[in-house]
Amino acid sequence: MTISAASALAASRRLVLKIGSALLTDGGRPNADRLAVLGQEIAYLRARGVEVIVVSSGAVALGRARLGLTKSARLDEKQAAAAAGQSLLMQAWETALSPHRLTPAQVLLTREDTERRRRWLNARSTLDALLRLGAVPVVNENDTVATEEIRYGDNDRLAARAAQLARADLLVLLSDIDGLYDADPRKHPNARHMPLVETLNAGVMAMAGDSNADAAVGTGGMRTKLEAARIARSAGCATVIASGVNSHPLGGIETGALATLITAPAGPIAAWKAWIAGSVDPAGRLIVDDGAVAALKDGKSLLPSGVRGVEGRFDRGDSILVVDLAGRRAAVGLAAWASDDMLLIQGRHTTEIERLVGYKGPQVAIHRDDLVLEGE
Repeated sequence: MTISAASALAASRRLVLKIGSALLTDGGRPNADRLAVLGQEIAYLRARGVEVIVVSSGAVALGRARLGLTKSARLDEKQAAAAAGQSLLMQAWETALSPHRLTPAQVLLTREDTERRRRWLNARSTLDALLRLGAVPVVNENDTVATEEIRYGDNDRLAARAAQLARADLLVLLSDIDGLYDADPRKHPNARHMPLVETLNAGVMAMAGDSNADAAVGTGGMRTKLEAARIARSAGCATVIASGVNSHPLGGIETGALATLITAPAGPIAAWKAWIAGSVDPAGRLIVDDGAVAALKDGKSLLPSGVRGVEGRFDRGDSILVVDLAGRRAAVGLAAWASDDMLLIQGRHTTEIERLVGYKGPQVAIHRDDLVLEGE
């Protein structure tokens, strides 16, 4: 099968869809017609088994209109606009998705949520739970509390981080241009469209230089989209840059409309496990019995009942080694519990966890998705 944006969309099973404010708002109001179409397309994807996470701009634009503000560089006014506009944005998504019996769920993130390991795991668990329950997470930056120092800066990067966080296999960036060109097509009629990009080298990044930087109406131009694709690519997630101006943007991609596919060298799980395997300074060790080692080799999670010893001080999400009773390295993974709690639940059945630690937490010591066997 030919590698293309259409084939990538057809093969996707967990997708992050980013839509900019210029596509979602019109004169300070939600663009109801476009939102209705996007609701239909999301419902179509869901019906064929695709999990969809939406990264939606628009809160600041809607809030400015609601408060009578003009566009300003002042951070406090932008934060106020975000606070006033976020409820309008979610109401617009409710209107778009409810006819299809889909429930939008607001998820507000700051950069710290995707860069601090414990908060990363909490955010990932929330997204996984929402998808498992059939909701459509609608992600936006928490502009109300984010300072300049901890902001993503644009929702292209936020979308890439969300894709990384959710272990999505495809990131779709809808813009006002139908992909990457080797020059600005508005200034150079002979500019060549790039349907497939398999490496983000300096030459490709240069195509999104100053001439392409204003290709998008919102805060991010073509360069930020390529930078977002680079983030997603490192997590094994491919990226499609396509026009959101088309009457049916996702349907257009599937039927061969112009779009750019930026491939990823490996799938999201493989990339995630490669990152875990590369941990150079594990914070501690779990000593496990032979039954636990056998279970790990069968592809199962490490349960507390198989843990016979806990060494070192570590927090939830830290990299730790798993060794057998003879001290041989069996695996490396991310701790589901901090060391103090792990000491309490080691060797115990999962039904005892809540009584021992005082709350209902993970049922595993290390989840199989967060663990890499020695030699794997």
